[in-house]
Amino acid sequence: MPTQTFKLNGEQVTVDTEDDVRLLWVIRDLLGFTGPKYGCGINVCKACTSHINGKAFNPCSVRVADVADSDEVTTIEGLADGEDLHPMQQAWIDYDVAQCGYCQPGQIMAAVAKVRQCVTEGREVDDTAIEELRNICRCGTYQRIREAIKAGAENM
Repeated sequence: MPTQTFKLNGEQVTVDTEDDVRLLWVIRDLLGFTGPKYGCGINVCKACTSHINGKAFNPCSVRVADVADSDEVTTIEGLADGEDLHPMQQAWIDYDVAQCGYCQPGQIMAAVAKVRQCVTEGREVDDTAIEELRNICRCGTYQRIREAIKAGAENM
């Protein structure tokens, strides 16, 4: 069986799995990080949103063989700094965003990546930028999500 190596949440990991296994299953089932959720498996709902080399991506649509040894994957479990929550995670708590909570790890990871992108591009984190996010929340907490992203952005 092929060996796959990459960096996950700051640690080099190696797994024995076939090349065509989706990265989401490697992260969840083989490595035990259950923050990224399975929603659709086709890069639509974005419940699994994580970061690869600092940019948002959806591991449900990426084969593990397409991740290079030098790539760094970050899931919601790797976002906090030790015991200190990331400012976006804290904003989610402060604004009581979650209802069922299923999509929230993906929402937070997408929000962090969007804020970083806006900063890099010299854009404001406003409603227009936030509307570019396409993560689906079946509970419909979009107004609280928008408020939390703006508050989290102020502290990032």
